[in-house]
Amino acid sequence: MAALPQQPITLSFEDARHVVEEHAAEVPPGEIEIEQLLASAGRVLAESIVADRDFPPFRRAMRDGYAVRASDLTQLPVTLDVIAEIKAGVAPQDLPAEVHSGQAAAIMTGAPTPSGADAVVMVEYTSQRGSRVTITRGVSSGDNVVPVGSEARAGDVLLPTGTRIDYSAIAVASSVGKDSLRVFRRPQVAILATGDEVVQIHQIPGPNQIRNSNSYSLAAQIQKAGGEAKILAIARDEAHHLRSLIQQGLECDLLLLAGGVSMGKYDLVEQVLAEFGSQFFFTAVQIQPGRPIVFGRARGKYFFGLPGNPVSTMVTFDLFAKPLLEALAGMAPRKLVFLHARLKSEIKTKTGLKRFLPGFLSGEFEQVEVELARWQGSGDVASNARANCYIVLAADRNRIAAGEWVAVMKK
Repeated sequence: MAALPQQPITLSFEDARHVVEEHAAEVPPGEIEIEQLLASAGRVLAESIVADRDFPPFRRAMRDGYAVRASDLTQLPVTLDVIAEIKAGVAPQDLPAEVHSGQAAAIMTGAPTPSGADAVVMVEYTSQRGSRVTITRGVSSGDNVVPVGSEARAGDVLLPTGTRIDYSAIAVASSVGKDSLRVFRRPQVAILATGDEVVQIHQIPGPNQIRNSNSYSLAAQIQKAGGEAKILAIARDEAHHLRSLIQQGLECDLLLLAGGVSMGKYDLVEQVLAEFGSQFFFTAVQIQPGRPIVFGRARGKYFFGLPGNPVSTMVTFDLFAKPLLEALAGMAPRKLVFLHARLKSEIKTKTGLKRFLPGFLSGEFEQVEVELARWQGSGDVASNARANCYIVLAADRNRIAAGEWVAVMKK
Protein backbone atom coordinates (compact mmCIF):
# COMPACT_ATOMS: atom_id res chain seq x y z
CA MET A 1 0.00 0.00 0.00
CA ALA A 2 1.40 3.41 -1.00
CA ALA A 3 1.61 5.96 1.76
CA LEU A 4 0.58 9.56 1.61
CA PRO A 5 3.35 12.09 0.93
CA GLN A 6 5.55 12.56 4.00
CA GLN A 7 4.67 16.25 3.96
CA PRO A 8 1.88 18.10 2.17
CA ILE A 9 3.04 19.43 -1.20
CA THR A 10 1.89 23.04 -1.18
CA LEU A 11 2.70 25.19 -4.19
CA SER A 12 2.13 28.76 -5.24
CA PHE A 13 -0.50 29.26 -7.91
CA GLU A 14 2.08 29.92 -10.60
CA ASP A 15 4.15 26.85 -9.73
CA ALA A 16 1.08 24.60 -9.56
CA ARG A 17 -0.18 25.85 -12.91
CA HIS A 18 3.22 25.20 -14.46
CA VAL A 19 3.26 21.65 -13.05
CA VAL A 20 -0.07 20.95 -14.74
CA GLU A 21 1.09 22.53 -17.99
CA GLU A 22 4.24 20.38 -17.98
CA HIS A 23 2.20 17.21 -17.63
CA ALA A 24 -0.34 18.41 -20.20
CA ALA A 25 2.47 18.91 -22.72
CA GLU A 26 3.35 15.20 -22.42
CA VAL A 27 -0.17 13.80 -22.72
CA PRO A 28 -0.77 11.82 -25.93
CA PRO A 29 -4.09 12.64 -27.64
CA GLY A 30 -6.79 10.06 -28.12
CA GLU A 31 -7.90 8.09 -31.13
CA ILE A 32 -8.82 9.81 -34.39
CA GLU A 33 -12.38 10.01 -35.71
CA ILE A 34 -13.92 11.53 -38.84
CA GLU A 35 -16.72 14.06 -38.39
CA GLN A 36 -18.82 16.01 -40.85
CA LEU A 37 -17.76 19.65 -40.99
CA LEU A 38 -20.49 21.21 -38.85
CA ALA A 39 -20.50 18.30 -36.41
CA SER A 40 -16.79 18.93 -35.81
CA ALA A 41 -17.41 22.28 -34.08
CA GLY A 42 -15.84 22.19 -30.61
CA ARG A 43 -13.62 19.24 -31.46
CA VAL A 44 -9.85 19.31 -31.97
CA LEU A 45 -8.17 18.87 -35.35
CA ALA A 46 -6.20 15.65 -35.81
CA GLU A 47 -4.91 16.84 -39.18
CA SER A 48 -3.46 20.03 -40.60
CA ILE A 49 -5.68 22.08 -42.89
CA VAL A 50 -3.60 22.98 -45.95
CA ALA A 51 -4.28 25.55 -48.66
CA ASP A 52 -5.33 23.75 -51.84
CA ARG A 53 -4.43 26.80 -53.97
CA ASP A 54 -3.09 30.32 -53.57
CA PHE A 55 -5.27 32.60 -51.44
CA PRO A 56 -6.48 34.76 -53.01
CA PRO A 57 -6.05 32.97 -56.35
CA PHE A 58 -6.31 36.33 -58.19
CA ARG A 59 -5.61 39.98 -57.41
CA ARG A 60 -8.73 40.81 -55.43
CA ALA A 61 -10.33 44.24 -55.13
CA MET A 62 -10.83 45.29 -51.51
CA ARG A 63 -13.32 48.10 -52.25
CA ASP A 64 -16.08 49.10 -54.62
CA GLY A 65 -14.66 51.69 -56.96
CA TYR A 66 -12.51 51.89 -60.06
CA ALA A 67 -9.46 49.89 -61.08
CA VAL A 68 -6.85 52.34 -62.38
CA ARG A 69 -3.18 52.93 -63.08
CA ALA A 70 -1.91 54.88 -60.06
CA SER A 71 0.38 56.91 -62.32
CA ASP A 72 -2.70 58.40 -64.04
CA LEU A 73 -3.71 60.11 -60.77
CA THR A 74 -0.68 62.33 -60.16
CA GLN A 75 -2.67 65.46 -61.09
CA LEU A 76 -6.20 65.77 -59.69
CA PRO A 77 -8.99 65.89 -60.47
CA VAL A 78 -8.60 63.58 -63.45
CA THR A 79 -11.18 62.16 -65.84
CA LEU A 80 -10.73 58.66 -67.29
CA ASP A 81 -12.59 56.48 -69.80
CA VAL A 82 -14.58 53.63 -68.19
CA ILE A 83 -13.98 50.57 -70.35
CA ALA A 84 -15.70 47.84 -68.32
CA GLU A 85 -17.62 46.90 -65.19
CA ILE A 86 -16.22 43.96 -63.24
CA LYS A 87 -18.26 42.12 -60.63
CA ALA A 88 -17.21 39.39 -58.20
CA GLY A 89 -17.15 35.94 -59.79
CA VAL A 90 -16.69 37.20 -63.35
CA ALA A 91 -15.28 34.63 -65.76
CA PRO A 92 -11.65 35.26 -66.86
CA GLN A 93 -12.68 35.60 -70.51
CA ASP A 94 -15.05 38.43 -69.59
CA LEU A 95 -12.29 40.61 -68.10
CA PRO A 96 -10.92 43.45 -70.22
CA ALA A 97 -7.63 42.52 -71.87
CA GLU A 98 -5.86 45.43 -70.19
CA VAL A 99 -6.49 48.79 -68.58
CA HIS A 100 -4.34 51.31 -70.47
CA SER A 101 -3.26 54.77 -69.40
CA GLY A 102 -6.27 57.10 -69.39
CA GLN A 103 -8.68 54.24 -68.70
CA ALA A 104 -10.48 52.80 -65.67
CA ALA A 105 -12.71 49.80 -64.96
CA ALA A 106 -15.63 49.98 -62.53
CA ILE A 107 -15.06 47.16 -60.01
CA MET A 108 -16.86 45.57 -57.10
CA THR A 109 -15.43 44.30 -53.81
CA GLY A 110 -14.05 40.78 -54.25
CA ALA A 111 -13.71 41.03 -58.02
CA PRO A 112 -10.45 40.29 -59.88
CA THR A 113 -8.38 43.36 -60.70
CA PRO A 114 -7.74 43.52 -64.47
CA SER A 115 -4.33 43.51 -66.10
CA GLY A 116 -2.72 46.94 -66.32
CA ALA A 117 -4.53 48.32 -63.26
CA ASP A 118 -2.41 48.44 -60.10
CA ALA A 119 -4.81 50.12 -57.63
CA VAL A 120 -8.47 50.67 -56.85
CA VAL A 121 -9.93 54.10 -56.09
CA MET A 122 -12.85 53.96 -53.67
CA VAL A 123 -16.17 54.93 -55.24
CA GLU A 124 -16.60 57.71 -52.61
CA TYR A 125 -13.92 59.75 -54.42
CA THR A 126 -15.39 59.41 -57.88
CA SER A 127 -18.32 60.57 -60.01
CA GLN A 128 -19.27 58.88 -63.27
CA ARG A 129 -21.17 60.42 -66.16
CA GLY A 130 -21.80 58.12 -69.06
CA SER A 131 -18.57 56.33 -69.95
CA ARG A 132 -16.31 58.81 -68.14
CA VAL A 133 -15.37 58.96 -64.44
CA THR A 134 -13.86 61.92 -62.58
CA ILE A 135 -11.54 61.04 -59.68
CA THR A 136 -10.68 63.49 -56.88
CA ARG A 137 -8.24 61.48 -54.72
CA GLY A 138 -4.98 59.82 -55.67
CA VAL A 139 -3.79 56.30 -54.86
CA SER A 140 -0.48 54.49 -54.68
CA SER A 141 0.31 51.31 -56.53
CA GLY A 142 -1.22 48.38 -54.61
CA ASP A 143 -3.86 50.40 -52.75
CA ASN A 144 -7.08 48.46 -52.16
CA VAL A 145 -5.80 45.40 -54.02
CA VAL A 146 -4.97 42.07 -52.33
CA PRO A 147 -2.09 40.39 -54.22
CA VAL A 148 -2.23 36.77 -55.38
CA GLY A 149 -1.11 34.40 -52.61
CA SER A 150 -0.73 37.15 -50.00
CA GLU A 151 -2.96 35.28 -47.54
CA ALA A 152 -1.49 31.85 -48.25
CA ARG A 153 0.33 29.89 -50.93
CA ALA A 154 -0.79 26.48 -52.13
CA GLY A 155 0.49 23.91 -49.64
CA ASP A 156 0.75 26.34 -46.71
CA VAL A 157 -0.61 25.08 -43.37
CA LEU A 158 -3.63 27.22 -42.51
CA LEU A 159 -4.59 25.41 -39.31
CA PRO A 160 -2.21 23.02 -37.50
CA THR A 161 -3.09 19.79 -35.78
CA GLY A 162 -4.28 20.54 -32.24
CA THR A 163 -6.49 23.50 -33.17
CA ARG A 164 -9.88 23.72 -31.44
CA ILE A 165 -12.48 23.96 -34.20
CA ASP A 166 -14.58 27.12 -33.91
CA TYR A 167 -16.50 29.13 -36.51
CA SER A 168 -13.28 30.66 -37.84
CA ALA A 169 -11.70 27.24 -38.30
CA ILE A 170 -14.84 26.00 -40.05
CA ALA A 171 -14.58 28.96 -42.44
CA VAL A 172 -10.99 27.97 -43.24
CA ALA A 173 -11.89 24.31 -43.75
CA SER A 174 -14.79 25.31 -46.00
CA SER A 175 -12.53 27.54 -48.08
CA VAL A 176 -10.27 24.58 -48.96
CA GLY A 177 -13.16 22.26 -49.74
CA LYS A 178 -13.18 20.11 -46.58
CA ASP A 179 -16.66 18.74 -45.92
CA SER A 180 -15.39 16.39 -43.20
CA LEU A 181 -12.48 16.56 -40.76
CA ARG A 182 -10.25 14.19 -38.84
CA VAL A 183 -10.63 14.99 -35.15
CA PHE A 184 -9.47 13.52 -31.87
CA ARG A 185 -11.86 11.48 -29.76
CA ARG A 186 -13.39 13.37 -26.85
CA PRO A 187 -11.76 12.19 -23.61
CA GLN A 188 -14.07 10.59 -21.06
CA VAL A 189 -13.91 12.27 -17.67
CA ALA A 190 -15.28 10.60 -14.53
CA ILE A 191 -16.85 12.86 -11.91
CA LEU A 192 -16.99 11.62 -8.34
CA ALA A 193 -18.71 13.77 -5.72
CA THR A 194 -18.02 12.78 -2.11
CA GLY A 195 -19.61 13.35 1.27
CA ASP A 196 -22.45 12.03 3.42
CA GLU A 197 -24.01 15.50 3.28
CA VAL A 198 -24.46 15.33 -0.51
CA VAL A 199 -27.67 13.93 -2.04
CA GLN A 200 -28.89 13.51 -5.61
CA ILE A 201 -30.49 16.57 -7.20
CA HIS A 202 -33.93 14.91 -7.43
CA GLN A 203 -33.98 14.21 -3.68
CA ILE A 204 -35.33 16.42 -0.92
CA PRO A 205 -32.27 17.20 1.21
CA GLY A 206 -32.35 16.84 4.97
CA PRO A 207 -31.74 19.81 7.27
CA ASN A 208 -27.95 19.41 7.01
CA GLN A 209 -27.66 18.09 3.48
CA ILE A 210 -27.07 19.69 0.09
CA ARG A 211 -27.89 18.62 -3.44
CA ASN A 212 -25.09 17.46 -5.71
CA SER A 213 -24.51 20.59 -7.79
CA ASN A 214 -20.78 19.91 -8.21
CA SER A 215 -21.17 16.91 -10.49
CA TYR A 216 -23.42 18.86 -12.83
CA SER A 217 -21.40 22.08 -12.93
CA LEU A 218 -18.28 20.01 -13.60
CA ALA A 219 -20.07 18.08 -16.34
CA ALA A 220 -20.97 21.36 -18.05
CA GLN A 221 -17.38 22.62 -17.74
CA ILE A 222 -16.06 19.32 -19.10
CA GLN A 223 -18.34 19.47 -22.14
CA LYS A 224 -17.30 23.06 -22.83
CA ALA A 225 -13.61 22.09 -22.62
CA GLY A 226 -14.06 19.26 -25.12
CA GLY A 227 -14.64 16.20 -22.95
CA GLU A 228 -17.45 13.76 -22.22
CA ALA A 229 -18.61 13.63 -18.62
CA LYS A 230 -19.44 10.41 -16.79
CA ILE A 231 -21.14 11.13 -13.46
CA LEU A 232 -20.51 8.39 -10.90
CA ALA A 233 -22.51 7.65 -7.78
CA ILE A 234 -21.94 9.87 -4.76
CA ALA A 235 -19.18 8.45 -2.56
CA ARG A 236 -20.02 8.18 1.11
CA ASP A 237 -17.50 9.03 3.83
CA GLU A 238 -16.41 5.42 4.05
CA ALA A 239 -13.16 4.10 2.61
CA HIS A 240 -14.48 0.90 1.00
CA HIS A 241 -17.24 2.72 -0.91
CA LEU A 242 -14.87 5.49 -2.00
CA ARG A 243 -12.26 2.95 -3.10
CA SER A 244 -14.73 1.14 -5.34
CA LEU A 245 -15.84 4.36 -7.04
CA ILE A 246 -12.28 5.61 -7.53
CA GLN A 247 -11.48 2.31 -9.23
CA GLN A 248 -14.40 2.93 -11.61
CA GLY A 249 -13.23 6.49 -12.22
CA LEU A 250 -9.70 5.43 -13.12
CA GLU A 251 -11.11 3.47 -16.05
CA CYS A 252 -11.82 6.83 -17.72
CA ASP A 253 -9.23 9.15 -19.25
CA LEU A 254 -9.35 11.57 -16.31
CA LEU A 255 -10.85 11.44 -12.83
CA LEU A 256 -12.23 14.48 -11.01
CA LEU A 257 -13.20 14.14 -7.37
CA ALA A 258 -15.18 16.90 -5.64
CA GLY A 259 -14.81 17.12 -1.87
CA GLY A 260 -12.98 15.09 0.71
CA VAL A 261 -9.58 16.73 0.21
CA SER A 262 -9.45 18.95 3.29
CA MET A 263 -7.97 18.04 6.68
CA GLY A 264 -11.10 16.75 8.39
CA LYS A 265 -11.48 13.32 9.98
CA TYR A 266 -13.73 12.13 7.15
CA ASP A 267 -11.76 13.68 4.29
CA LEU A 268 -10.54 10.35 2.93
CA VAL A 269 -9.72 11.09 -0.72
CA GLU A 270 -5.92 11.33 -0.45
CA GLN A 271 -5.73 8.31 1.84
CA VAL A 272 -7.71 6.11 -0.53
CA LEU A 273 -5.95 7.43 -3.64
CA ALA A 274 -2.64 6.46 -2.02
CA GLU A 275 -3.86 2.86 -1.91
CA PHE A 276 -3.83 2.87 -5.73
CA GLY A 277 -0.09 3.63 -5.78
CA SER A 278 -0.73 7.28 -6.56
CA GLN A 279 1.98 9.76 -7.33
CA PHE A 280 1.04 13.17 -5.91
CA PHE A 281 2.34 16.27 -7.70
CA PHE A 282 0.76 18.72 -5.26
CA THR A 283 -1.78 18.53 -2.45
CA ALA A 284 -2.55 22.22 -1.88
CA VAL A 285 -2.19 25.51 -3.73
CA GLN A 286 -1.91 28.96 -2.17
CA ILE A 287 -5.13 30.35 -3.65
CA GLN A 288 -8.59 31.38 -2.56
CA PRO A 289 -11.00 29.81 -3.20
CA GLY A 290 -9.66 26.32 -3.67
CA ARG A 291 -6.58 25.91 -1.50
CA PRO A 292 -7.08 22.17 -0.79
CA ILE A 293 -6.61 20.76 -4.31
CA VAL A 294 -4.82 17.54 -5.18
CA PHE A 295 -3.18 16.64 -8.50
CA GLY A 296 -1.68 13.26 -9.19
CA ARG A 297 -1.58 10.09 -11.24
CA ALA A 298 -2.58 6.52 -10.49
CA ARG A 299 -2.51 3.46 -12.73
CA GLY A 300 -1.46 5.66 -15.65
CA LYS A 301 -4.43 8.03 -15.28
CA TYR A 302 -4.41 11.60 -14.00
CA PHE A 303 -6.74 12.73 -11.25
CA PHE A 304 -7.68 15.96 -9.50
CA GLY A 305 -9.12 16.12 -6.01
CA LEU A 306 -11.07 19.38 -6.13
CA PRO A 307 -12.42 21.15 -3.04
CA GLY A 308 -16.07 20.49 -2.29
CA ASN A 309 -17.37 24.07 -1.97
CA PRO A 310 -19.09 24.71 -5.32
CA VAL A 311 -17.33 27.95 -6.29
CA SER A 312 -13.98 26.43 -5.34
CA THR A 313 -14.78 23.43 -7.53
CA MET A 314 -15.58 25.65 -10.53
CA VAL A 315 -12.53 27.89 -10.11
CA THR A 316 -10.03 25.08 -9.62
CA PHE A 317 -11.39 23.20 -12.63
CA ASP A 318 -10.75 26.21 -14.85
CA LEU A 319 -7.31 26.88 -13.40
CA PHE A 320 -5.93 23.34 -13.22
CA ALA A 321 -8.10 20.55 -14.62
CA LYS A 322 -9.07 22.33 -17.84
CA PRO A 323 -5.57 22.49 -19.42
CA LEU A 324 -5.02 18.78 -18.81
CA LEU A 325 -8.44 17.91 -20.21
CA GLU A 326 -7.77 20.06 -23.30
CA ALA A 327 -4.49 18.18 -23.81
CA LEU A 328 -6.31 14.85 -23.58
CA ALA A 329 -8.72 16.20 -26.21
CA GLY A 330 -5.75 16.86 -28.51
CA MET A 331 -5.36 20.62 -28.11
CA ALA A 332 -1.97 22.23 -28.43
CA PRO A 333 -0.75 23.67 -25.08
CA ARG A 334 -1.55 27.30 -24.35
CA LYS A 335 -0.71 29.63 -21.50
CA LEU A 336 -3.24 31.17 -19.16
CA VAL A 337 -3.73 34.85 -20.01
CA PHE A 338 -5.51 37.39 -17.82
CA LEU A 339 -7.19 40.56 -19.06
CA HIS A 340 -7.07 43.86 -17.16
CA ALA A 341 -9.74 46.35 -16.13
CA ARG A 342 -9.94 49.35 -13.82
CA LEU A 343 -11.22 48.62 -10.34
CA LYS A 344 -14.51 50.38 -9.60
CA SER A 345 -14.38 50.19 -5.80
CA GLU A 346 -11.57 49.63 -3.32
CA ILE A 347 -10.76 46.06 -2.26
CA LYS A 348 -9.26 45.15 1.10
CA THR A 349 -8.10 41.63 1.76
CA LYS A 350 -5.38 39.60 3.48
CA THR A 351 -2.01 38.69 2.03
CA GLY A 352 -0.65 35.19 1.57
CA LEU A 353 -3.00 33.73 -1.04
CA LYS A 354 -3.61 34.54 -4.68
CA ARG A 355 -7.33 35.24 -4.90
CA PHE A 356 -9.85 34.58 -7.66
CA LEU A 357 -12.96 36.41 -6.51
CA PRO A 358 -16.29 36.64 -8.40
CA GLY A 359 -16.73 40.03 -10.00
CA PHE A 360 -18.71 42.10 -12.48
CA LEU A 361 -17.24 43.62 -15.61
CA SER A 362 -19.26 46.63 -16.70
CA GLY A 363 -19.00 49.62 -19.00
CA GLU A 364 -18.93 49.94 -22.75
CA PHE A 365 -16.34 49.77 -25.50
CA GLU A 366 -12.90 50.78 -24.15
CA GLN A 367 -14.31 52.09 -20.87
CA VAL A 368 -14.46 48.93 -18.76
CA GLU A 369 -14.60 48.65 -14.98
CA VAL A 370 -14.74 45.71 -12.62
CA GLU A 371 -15.98 45.33 -9.05
CA LEU A 372 -16.39 42.51 -6.57
CA ALA A 373 -19.63 40.59 -6.49
CA ARG A 374 -21.44 40.46 -3.19
CA TRP A 375 -20.96 36.86 -2.18
CA GLN A 376 -20.95 34.82 0.99
CA GLY A 377 -17.94 32.65 0.31
CA SER A 378 -17.19 29.66 -1.88
CA GLY A 379 -20.53 27.99 -1.22
CA ASP A 380 -22.51 30.89 -2.71
CA VAL A 381 -23.38 29.49 -6.13
CA ALA A 382 -26.10 32.07 -6.84
CA SER A 383 -23.75 35.04 -6.53
CA ASN A 384 -21.13 33.27 -8.58
CA ALA A 385 -23.69 32.57 -11.31
CA ARG A 386 -24.54 36.28 -11.50
CA ALA A 387 -20.86 37.26 -11.73
CA ASN A 388 -19.26 37.39 -15.18
CA CYS A 389 -15.57 37.17 -14.25
CA TYR A 390 -13.07 36.54 -11.48
CA ILE A 391 -10.92 39.36 -10.15
CA VAL A 392 -7.36 38.09 -9.71
CA LEU A 393 -5.52 39.57 -6.72
CA ALA A 394 -1.82 39.04 -6.08
CA ALA A 395 -0.83 37.26 -2.86
CA ASP A 396 1.20 40.24 -1.60
CA ARG A 397 -1.56 42.87 -1.90
CA ASN A 398 -3.89 43.69 0.99
CA ARG A 399 -5.41 46.83 -0.49
CA ILE A 400 -6.19 47.79 -4.07
CA ALA A 401 -7.49 51.32 -4.56
CA ALA A 402 -10.37 52.27 -6.82
CA GLY A 403 -9.09 53.19 -10.26
CA GLU A 404 -6.16 50.76 -10.22
CA TRP A 405 -5.78 48.20 -12.99
CA VAL A 406 -6.46 44.64 -11.83
CA ALA A 407 -6.17 41.29 -13.55
CA VAL A 408 -9.43 39.65 -14.65
CA MET A 409 -10.21 36.08 -15.70
CA LYS A 410 -13.33 35.77 -17.85
CA LYS A 411 -15.73 32.99 -16.90
